[in-house]
Order: sequence, then C-alpha cells, then structure tokens
Amino acid sequence: MEKTKKKKDVLSLQEHQRNEGVPLDMNYIKGLRVNKSAVERRASTLGKRRSVKKDWQAAWLLRAVTCIDLTTLAGDDTAGNVQRLCAKAMQPVRQDLLEAMGMDKMGITTGAVCVYHNLIKDAKQALKGSNIPIAAVSTAFPAGLIPLEERLKQIRLSVGAGAKEIDIVIHRAQVLTGDWEGLYREMRLMRQACGEAHMKAILATGELSTLTNVAKASHVCMMAGADFIKTSTGKEKENATLPVSLTMIRAIRDYHERTGYKVGFKPAGGIRTAKQALNWLILIKEELGEDWLNNTLFRFGASSLLGDIERQLEHFVTGRYSASYRHPMA
Repeated sequence: MEKTKKKKDVLSLQEHQRNEGVPLDMNYIKGLRVNKSAVERRASTLGKRRSVKKDWQAAWLLRAVTCIDLTTLAGDDTAGNVQRLCAKAMQPVRQDLLEAMGMDKMGITTGAVCVYHNLIKDAKQALKGSNIPIAAVSTAFPAGLIPLEERLKQIRLSVGAGAKEIDIVIHRAQVLTGDWEGLYREMRLMRQACGEAHMKAILATGELSTLTNVAKASHVCMMAGADFIKTSTGKEKENATLPVSLTMIRAIRDYHERTGYKVGFKPAGGIRTAKQALNWLILIKEELGEDWLNNTLFRFGASSLLGDIERQLEHFVTGRYSASYRHPMA
C-alpha cells in the first residue's frame, strides 16, 4: 500500500465556503433542457473505459468508506441498532485489514451517521469522542406531505437535538406542476431553519418524471442554499442511477461556474457493491474533479455498501473472498 501511504491527504477533510444561495433566476430555469439519450450514452461508458486495480482500487475503496453516510431508516430501529451502527461508523474496516494496508493510523471513519430524529440522542451518546457528524432525516421523510410549518419545526428540533446535517425532502408536486417559485420559497425557509447545520435536499428523482425536471429541481434547490443535493430517499421504486446522477452533477458544475459556490452530491438507494461505488467515484472525478472527492462534498447514502467494500479489501489483503459474516454490520 505504498502508493496509498503517499496519498495521506486523500482522506483528510477539505474546508469550503457554504452555499449561501442566490436569487431565483426563472429565465435560466425555464431555459433548461436535458438530452436524455446523450446523458444515457455518457453514463453507459462508466466502468467500461476506466479500470481501477490493485493498490489504487484499495485506495479508492477506502476513500469510498470515508464518504458513506452510514444509515438506518427502518421502522423497527431501536437504540441498540443505532449503537451498533455508530460503532461500525467509528471502526468501518477491520483493524487487521487496515494494519496490513498500512492504514491503521489514518483514523478512517464513515462520513456521517444518518438516523431518524427520535434516535439522534442515542447516536450522539454512541459517537461521543468522535468527530463523526449526525445526519437526521426531516420534513416528514420520505413523502414530505405535511404543512410547511410542521416541516420547519422538525428541522429546528433535530438541529436542537444535535444533528449537524439535515436531510430534507422536497415537495415533489411543486416540481411536477412547475411551481419553481414555491419550491424556492420553501427551500429558503428550510435553509434558514437549519441554521449552522448543513442542509441536504433530497429530490426523490424516481418520482420527478423527467431528467429535465431533475435538472431544474437541482438548480432551484442550489439557488435556495442547499449544501448538498441528494438523489433519493431510498424508499422510491427507482433510486440512484448513473443518468440521474450525471444530470445532477452537471447541474452542480454549472452552478459552481456561475456562482462560485461548491455544492455537494449524495447518491442514495440501491448502491450496494464496491464496483458500483467505484463507478460513482469515477463519475465525480471526471465531471467535477478532485475537489469533490472528499466527504465534505460527496457522500453515499448506504447501509449494505460498506460490507461489500470490506470484503473487497480483505480480498486485496489475502487474495481470498470472505463470507459476509466476517464483516459485522449494524
């Protein structure tokens, strides 16, 4: 792992200016169009033109680990589930594997732990002494179909309980009916309610009908001050896909070129394998550059992904694939 050792800065956090938002530009929003065929052709090339092997693959997979929002959002979540999740977040890769790769002194953890509001207290206690932030889903996740005042109240309560990141859901009907002014107004109010906590706007792209709607919703959320835009809640029939991700990433690139603000990206739902994770990392590197290849600007919303990455790392160290039970998950 000598090459990985030389890349120590790869795993370190990078500071950047938060997205303060800009006035809604309806002329720009109305002029947006996405060529679906072109986007799908570009997305289909990922994983075919480039191949990451050996030391570099291990290094990229360790990077992926640091960009995971380790998540539990099940109806049967308990304090015990969250405690195990947090333990895994603080030690995501087995110590013997890290030692074999010369990475045991790097302090590798996941990017965050993501839970429901009522489990923030348990997560905060379990993560005591670490620098891992707590992300809480809010605003009547996953549907978001409650009055705005109730959504704002939920945000404030989660921030008050200790969440450093708030994953909010947009009102999909505003996108489907073209109510961009309404979406912008609500997003600005939710951004204000977040205060110092970072706001991650979940678009639920599988319910937005077209890639053009995805692009417009991405821009409106960024104009309103979203620190991250996120593909999915993980509860839709269709979650993160490469074409949707490419559409959102190019919106982020365009917004940065026009405003100077760097907005983060979070694909969520359906990303379960190390190979898939590499495809998304390649997409980020090619479309946004290395500035986005860290957990301040890129996250995976995932739970089972970490287990497969750890199996691939064991294969790198030992040359053998292991059973999943050797890599306990929350």
